[in-house]
Amino acid sequence: QVQLVESGGGLVQTGGSLSLSCAASGTFFSINDMGWYRVAPGKQRELVAAVARGGRIRYAESAKGRFTISRDNAKNKVDLQVNSLKPEDTAVYYCRAEVVIATRTISGVYDYWGQGTQVTVSS
Repeated sequence: QVQLVESGGGLVQTGGSLSLSCAASGTFFSINDMGWYRVAPGKQRELVAAVARGGRIRYAESAKGRFTISRDNAKNKVDLQVNSLKPEDTAVYYCRAEVVIATRTISGVYDYWGQGTQVTVSS
């Protein structure tokens, strides 16, 4: 069983900053991709930022220059620093991990998601 536990989020004013953190725990071999997605009211889920195990990072256009993702492979942790927040950043932010499991009973690559953390930016 793999769990992703998120922390951070909250209510901030326009221009403010927040730090989101996600840690994976459980039994697995490794994690390929880790990242953050969000679901804004009335919109579909979208990628915010993600980082591969080797360090390659990709950002949504809306996140470039304002958000910074970082990853600690030893701790199976991914953080997202969000700065210069705008009302349109209001959403539930979800952590995602592409987990490699290799045991005697189960093997493969599986997607796991955190429970989500609310970010609300007031104007």
